[in-house]
Amino acid sequence: MSSLFTRIVQGEIPAYKVAEDDNYLAFLDIFPVVKGHVLVIPKTEVDYLFDLDDDVFIGLQLFAKKVAAGLKKAIPCQKVGVMVLGLEVPHAHIHLVPMQSEADLLNFSNKKKFTPEEFTETAALIAQHISL
Repeated sequence: MSSLFTRIVQGEIPAYKVAEDDNYLAFLDIFPVVKGHVLVIPKTEVDYLFDLDDDVFIGLQLFAKKVAAGLKKAIPCQKVGVMVLGLEVPHAHIHLVPMQSEADLLNFSNKKKFTPEEFTETAALIAQHISL
């Protein structure tokens, strides 16, 4: 059975996309810890990040770097934090979190709630600042 993220890639489940190319996808986390919390995934379904083929792994990191640069322009923050976390979706992914302090990245149990309109606006704002 396909992972939730593979189903997003295939268009079976909607997502608030911020960037996409042939191999990678970035979209808003629907259970964000802060506004602008983005997930970056390879389109190839592999459960564990370090099981990715070297070229896919490096490509994912470079794609995430571009997304992070746009994210920092769109969402005022000190830095964009990076975390590999999550066992509930068996698909390699990276969290990009706009940080004002380390607490923004370290407190994943404190999820924020946003309306669909807020997610749509945030995704569009970030997307317009990303250069692929």
